[in-house]
Amino acid sequence: MRGMLALVPLLLAAAPPAAPAVEEALASVGAGTRIGLVVVDDQGREIVAVRPDDRFVPASNTKMFTTAAAFALLDTASPDTVGGASVRLEGRDVILAGHGDARLSSAADCQSDCLVDLAQAVAARTRVVRDVIGDDSAFPDERWPAGMSWNNMAGQYGTAISALTLDDNVVVLTVTPGRPGATPAIAGDGYYRIDNRAITIAGGKTALEVTRTPGSDMLRIAGTIPAGGAAANLRVGVDDPAHRAARRFAGLLRAAGVRVTGDIATRHRLLSPGDDPAARGDAPVSRPPAPPELARLTPSPLADDLRHTNKVSQNLHAELLLRRVGSVSGSGSVADGRAAVSAMLARAGVSRAAYDFADGSGMSSYNRLSPRAAVTFLRWTQAQPWGGAWRTTLPVAGEDGTLKHRFVGTALAGKLFAKTGTLNAATALSGFFVAASGRTFTFSAFANDMPQDTAATGAIDRALVAIAAAN
Repeated sequence: MRGMLALVPLLLAAAPPAAPAVEEALASVGAGTRIGLVVVDDQGREIVAVRPDDRFVPASNTKMFTTAAAFALLDTASPDTVGGASVRLEGRDVILAGHGDARLSSAADCQSDCLVDLAQAVAARTRVVRDVIGDDSAFPDERWPAGMSWNNMAGQYGTAISALTLDDNVVVLTVTPGRPGATPAIAGDGYYRIDNRAITIAGGKTALEVTRTPGSDMLRIAGTIPAGGAAANLRVGVDDPAHRAARRFAGLLRAAGVRVTGDIATRHRLLSPGDDPAARGDAPVSRPPAPPELARLTPSPLADDLRHTNKVSQNLHAELLLRRVGSVSGSGSVADGRAAVSAMLARAGVSRAAYDFADGSGMSSYNRLSPRAAVTFLRWTQAQPWGGAWRTTLPVAGEDGTLKHRFVGTALAGKLFAKTGTLNAATALSGFFVAASGRTFTFSAFANDMPQDTAATGAIDRALVAIAAAN
């Protein structure tokens, strides 16, 4: 680790007394771990530089760039008239169409952006429909990021992405314990078949696991749940969100007194060369005329969703934002979204060699980013008209989001605003902190290649506390 810190002649040019504390913190991580750390003061002077130009897997730090591009390119302050779901009739068929909104809900207590409102609009027009069709063709059919591990697909963090998104594209199962030795009861809405291998135990903790082969409708649930304890909720990802949404919509139609005589179906748009700006060149994007709608929802301003996305690190929402950014001048493809982010980074003065992004959420192991590039970008955001609003979407140390339980009891509690990131053998934290002097510093910290039995989060946090205290 001392060899790593020797990459810079002076680790802390502005406050040399902090150098031993920082070096000690970073040296505490497991052998083989790579750490990159850059800290810049309020005058733009780089006071810490550890592997500043090495490229790291940034995990959910990727969301910083996606959400910033959304602030730069989309109307985030007005009601979302572009993204809300719509419904239309085609003969006797009813078409539920998604336009990229991440917040459509079928919850019984839904207050806004509610699927039931579209069902009521259909019921006011007709009492009989044939097929119920989920249409997510607003974006090409790219359901998972390139480079995302397949084992994430079964859970909520790796659920499929679709222009027609409902209930975060998650199915909730409730597991209720029985008597010791018996299988617990598992209740859902019938979307998945269930192979129940779980056991109720006399005491202990709930330890349940859901597995599903990609493309299968069979959930295998194993593990234990204690008798007499509370029921457990399991959140399961969905492979075809448009189908899931159409199925839920059919149920709401029936509840509204509409007879459904046909099937549940979907309309997807296959990815084509025209969805790649490099292949498309100067050719215009093909946009078929919008069909007449029976009703359309208008969600709240996108700023609300951007805040949610960064605070809790919501993968699905970030991926949909990338596609929405890509639809401004492109087809709504991932490639168009990446091109928009790259154009933004060029304006920010970030070297193209300093990053690669395969997705908008950070679930892809293909993503790469240098700490110096992240700091350059972060400082640039604060000179943009939307920079202040974007910064408020970042978690606050010791207070909310993914930083609620970090830096508690330190001088940085309430004074560090940053995006977290966690992936297999990758940890990231980038943002801003207010130092002891009252000045605001910009930083980016990455750790990659940690051994499986070690973590680097504590080391990074201790180093940042020491730097803040010395400045």
